[in-house]
Amino acid sequence: MNLESPKVTVEKSAQEVFDLLSEVKNFEKLMPENIAKFEVTGEDSFIFGLKGMPEIKLKMKEKVAPNKVVLGAASDKLPFTLTASIASISELSSDVKLDFDGDFNPMMAMMIKGPIGKFIETLATNMTKL
Repeated sequence: MNLESPKVTVEKSAQEVFDLLSEVKNFEKLMPENIAKFEVTGEDSFIFGLKGMPEIKLKMKEKVAPNKVVLGAASDKLPFTLTASIASISELSSDVKLDFDGDFNPMMAMMIKGPIGKFIETLATNMTKL
Protein backbone atom coordinates (compact mmCIF):
# COMPACT_ATOMS: atom_id res chain seq x y z
CA MET A 1 0.00 0.00 0.00
CA ASN A 2 1.47 3.31 -1.08
CA LEU A 3 0.17 6.71 0.03
CA GLU A 4 1.59 10.15 -0.74
CA SER A 5 1.14 13.42 1.08
CA PRO A 6 0.64 16.64 -0.82
CA LYS A 7 3.91 18.45 -1.51
CA VAL A 8 4.39 21.35 0.91
CA THR A 9 6.77 24.29 0.67
CA VAL A 10 8.78 25.05 3.81
CA GLU A 11 10.57 28.37 4.28
CA LYS A 12 13.85 26.66 5.17
CA SER A 13 16.73 25.33 3.12
CA ALA A 14 16.75 21.62 2.23
CA GLN A 15 19.66 21.12 4.64
CA GLU A 16 17.76 22.80 7.51
CA VAL A 17 14.68 20.64 6.88
CA PHE A 18 16.88 17.54 6.67
CA ASP A 19 18.60 18.42 9.97
CA LEU A 20 15.24 18.98 11.69
CA LEU A 21 13.78 15.70 10.40
CA SER A 22 16.95 13.84 11.38
CA GLU A 23 16.16 14.63 15.04
CA VAL A 24 13.32 12.28 16.02
CA LYS A 25 12.18 14.59 18.85
CA ASN A 26 11.10 17.15 16.22
CA PHE A 27 8.39 14.80 14.94
CA GLU A 28 6.30 15.71 17.99
CA LYS A 29 5.74 19.16 16.39
CA LEU A 30 4.36 17.46 13.27
CA MET A 31 1.85 15.22 15.03
CA PRO A 32 -1.89 15.83 14.73
CA GLU A 33 -3.82 17.46 17.57
CA ASN A 34 -5.44 14.15 18.56
CA ILE A 35 -2.13 12.62 19.61
CA ALA A 36 -2.48 10.54 22.76
CA LYS A 37 1.22 9.75 23.27
CA PHE A 38 4.62 10.81 22.00
CA GLU A 39 7.78 9.49 23.59
CA VAL A 40 11.37 9.55 22.34
CA THR A 41 12.78 6.09 23.10
CA GLY A 42 16.31 6.53 21.81
CA GLU A 43 18.53 8.69 19.65
CA ASP A 44 16.86 7.37 16.51
CA SER A 45 13.41 6.14 17.61
CA PHE A 46 10.11 7.23 19.09
CA ILE A 47 6.68 5.87 19.98
CA PHE A 48 3.48 7.68 19.16
CA GLY A 49 -0.16 6.91 19.62
CA LEU A 50 -3.25 8.53 18.20
CA LYS A 51 -6.61 8.27 19.94
CA GLY A 52 -8.35 5.10 18.83
CA MET A 53 -5.27 3.55 17.21
CA PRO A 54 -2.50 1.30 18.55
CA GLU A 55 0.84 2.82 19.52
CA ILE A 56 3.50 2.64 16.83
CA LYS A 57 7.25 2.70 17.30
CA LEU A 58 9.23 4.33 14.50
CA LYS A 59 12.96 4.04 13.99
CA MET A 60 15.30 6.02 11.74
CA LYS A 61 16.23 3.69 8.88
CA GLU A 62 18.12 5.89 6.42
CA LYS A 63 19.34 9.45 6.00
CA VAL A 64 20.63 10.87 2.72
CA ALA A 65 21.62 14.51 3.26
CA PRO A 66 19.96 16.80 2.35
CA ASN A 67 17.24 15.05 0.33
CA LYS A 68 15.81 12.06 2.16
CA VAL A 69 14.90 10.82 5.65
CA VAL A 70 13.39 7.35 6.03
CA LEU A 71 11.59 6.15 9.14
CA GLY A 72 10.39 2.59 9.48
CA ALA A 73 8.28 0.56 11.86
CA ALA A 74 10.38 -1.00 14.61
CA SER A 75 7.98 -3.96 14.70
CA ASP A 76 7.56 -6.59 11.99
CA LYS A 77 3.82 -6.81 12.78
CA LEU A 78 3.14 -3.65 10.74
CA PRO A 79 5.94 -3.43 8.18
CA PHE A 80 6.06 0.04 6.66
CA THR A 81 8.33 2.99 5.89
CA LEU A 82 7.67 6.71 5.93
CA THR A 83 9.98 8.61 3.57
CA ALA A 84 10.40 12.37 3.60
CA SER A 85 11.66 13.59 0.23
CA ILE A 86 13.18 17.07 0.38
CA ALA A 87 13.77 19.14 -2.74
CA SER A 88 15.55 22.47 -2.67
CA ILE A 89 13.70 25.36 -4.33
CA SER A 90 16.10 28.10 -3.26
CA GLU A 91 18.55 28.83 -0.47
CA LEU A 92 15.63 29.74 1.78
CA SER A 93 12.90 27.28 0.82
CA SER A 94 12.30 23.67 -0.07
CA ASP A 95 9.51 21.27 -0.98
CA VAL A 96 8.77 18.28 1.23
CA LYS A 97 6.66 15.26 0.35
CA LEU A 98 5.94 12.22 2.52
CA ASP A 99 5.54 8.73 1.09
CA PHE A 100 4.05 5.91 3.15
CA ASP A 101 4.84 2.39 1.91
CA GLY A 102 3.40 -0.55 3.81
CA ASP A 103 3.02 -4.27 3.26
CA PHE A 104 -0.43 -5.14 4.62
CA ASN A 105 -3.06 -7.73 3.87
CA PRO A 106 -6.05 -6.34 1.91
CA MET A 107 -8.35 -6.22 4.95
CA MET A 108 -5.81 -4.29 7.05
CA ALA A 109 -5.01 -1.98 4.13
CA MET A 110 -8.69 -1.15 3.72
CA MET A 111 -9.07 -0.36 7.44
CA ILE A 112 -6.00 1.86 7.78
CA LYS A 113 -5.89 3.63 4.41
CA GLY A 114 -8.14 6.53 5.49
CA PRO A 115 -6.56 7.21 8.90
CA ILE A 116 -2.98 6.83 7.58
CA GLY A 117 -3.75 9.08 4.60
CA LYS A 118 -5.05 11.80 6.93
CA PHE A 119 -2.09 11.26 9.25
CA ILE A 120 0.62 11.78 6.62
CA GLU A 121 -1.29 14.74 5.19
CA THR A 122 -1.28 16.33 8.67
CA LEU A 123 2.44 15.58 9.12
CA ALA A 124 3.18 17.29 5.80
CA THR A 125 0.93 20.29 6.54
CA ASN A 126 2.64 20.73 9.92
CA MET A 127 6.11 20.90 8.31
CA THR A 128 5.78 24.67 8.40
CA LYS A 129 5.80 24.47 12.23
CA LEU A 130 9.37 23.14 12.30
